[in-house]
Amino acid sequence: MAVELDPQSLAEIRSGVLESLPEISQIKDEGLREKVVEVHARALAETRYKRIEDMPLGDPGSPPMKQGTQADHYRATATIAIGMARGMQEVLPDVEIDFDFVIAGALTHDVGKAYEFEHWDRWAGDRRRTGSPSLRHPAYGAHLALTVGLPEPVVHCIAVHSYLAEGSFVQASLETTIVQYADAAFWTMLNAGGYMQGEPDVVANNRHA
Repeated sequence: MAVELDPQSLAEIRSGVLESLPEISQIKDEGLREKVVEVHARALAETRYKRIEDMPLGDPGSPPMKQGTQADHYRATATIAIGMARGMQEVLPDVEIDFDFVIAGALTHDVGKAYEFEHWDRWAGDRRRTGSPSLRHPAYGAHLALTVGLPEPVVHCIAVHSYLAEGSFVQASLETTIVQYADAAFWTMLNAGGYMQGEPDVVANNRHA
């Protein structure tokens, strides 16, 4: 999808991404930090959204959160993923985990959602021709990640983070597995606590992540 990106608008969006996702600072590799910001900036610049918080909550077509933003989802998923990884290493220190890839993957796993939300209404017009959606966010997110040069382990995480959908066909890496379960834990905890719109069993049956 070729989109003309205005340099000044991109600069403003990059600044907003850094404000929205302060956990980016926990990535040790400077080049990786910059690419995490860049992939979000490009994703947003292709749509009507200027900040991650401008996007609708949850997944298109699924019950949304009662409160919070997409940025909150990224931040909580990253925090949960870091906690899981640290907990594992506290007990089994020989388990090798690349924390930069865990954090970067958690903070970008849904980067394709801006595209999915942007086109959702159009796809709803004639689903026999367009599909619904025509392209889910893991696939488009992987495209964006490759475009900005994110390393393959992070692209892999974005592409297969949904272990109930695209991820069910792929053997996930250790870092991606951590993000998969952190992502699922986020939605499962909100659902169990009554923080999702709709009945819990309906929410659980309609979430692909």
